[in-house]
Amino acid sequence: MDREKLARRFYNIETLRRTARRVLPKVIFDFADGGAEDEITLARNEDDFDALELVPRMCTGVGTPDLSTELFGQRLRLPVLIAPTGLSGILWPQGEIAAARAAHAAGTIFCQSHGSTCTIEELAQAAPGPRWFQVFIYRDRGLTQSLVERAERAGCSALVLTVDTQLLGQRERDLKNGFAIPPRLGISSMLDMVLHVPWMVRMRAARHINFANYRGTTGQSEDIVSLAAYIARMLDPELSWRDVAWLRGLWRGPLILKGILHPEDARIALEEGVDGVIVSNHGGRQLDGAVSSIRALPRVVDAVGEKMTVLVDGGIRRGVDVLRALALGARAVLIGRPHWWGLAVAGEAGVALVLDIFRRELERAMVLAGCARLTEVDRRLLATGVESDRADVRLRLVR
Repeated sequence: MDREKLARRFYNIETLRRTARRVLPKVIFDFADGGAEDEITLARNEDDFDALELVPRMCTGVGTPDLSTELFGQRLRLPVLIAPTGLSGILWPQGEIAAARAAHAAGTIFCQSHGSTCTIEELAQAAPGPRWFQVFIYRDRGLTQSLVERAERAGCSALVLTVDTQLLGQRERDLKNGFAIPPRLGISSMLDMVLHVPWMVRMRAARHINFANYRGTTGQSEDIVSLAAYIARMLDPELSWRDVAWLRGLWRGPLILKGILHPEDARIALEEGVDGVIVSNHGGRQLDGAVSSIRALPRVVDAVGEKMTVLVDGGIRRGVDVLRALALGARAVLIGRPHWWGLAVAGEAGVALVLDIFRRELERAMVLAGCARLTEVDRRLLATGVESDRADVRLRLVR
């Protein structure tokens, strides 16, 4: 399907999500779509955007708005980045390469997951352009150091340390489906995979899918199940600020912490020489009941002011959500699931469409709000003292 036909058929992110649900086996869709436990935080990430009412300005002569921004010395044409998402290659062959190419074409940044199905080096060769790389601090610090050194040699421009994964959250859709370590896929799940013929054909034609960056690190079996178990064992629940300082000493470029929700953690990160934070609850996939990212964002921004770059992810489904996040002080946003849905539907073209949808929706929202450039977007665009209509949740995001 060509780009014009895709754009006519899929006019917003939800249309892509509904189609991804249909074209993917249930076990794969639920892996991409699901969250931890009761998925309360997953739902809040989207719902809490609704409490942010915009108060547009009229007669401002906007014309065509400028969506460009600068992050750590790189000029971007769009303030929507692609977040690190592991195992993208199970949605579409060479999924990370496809997504990175789409991001580069859109003038934004792709952040490669540590758990991608291509290596750091393979991505650098196949999708040249600005790239960030995600790391964890493992029990084996030598493993972390090796990944950092490889990222530097491959030309990654920033390092993203994920700090909210001291151990894996309980993702109960995956448990129900048998998508666990070790796998316990039942007959219905296996049959469901076989019945999704286009997906099966693509996957059979693809090369062996694995956690590519960990090949050759264990000295043991390197099938995907064994490597997943190895990575889980390497997660370190004793992660501390001393480890962040250690990583800061290893990496000379911009260092960004992903998973910050508390303003005091942002202040400590600043003291440790960290360059930026991503306000994030891991897409609701870790601690269920955690505050939504958008609700946590303004307090983090207030804690560090202009001294640190603040980004946000979680629940962003519309261009107007991007505008709301920018109004609360984020320099840019990252998307995870939306680009996965585009990837599942149409590969690189699907991710390109997702980014184009965000571009068009953000551009339209800025015109209607009376903002000509991103530097004009601030809290004055939002109604003060906004409250949710939901009786069980009261938000005061703007003070």
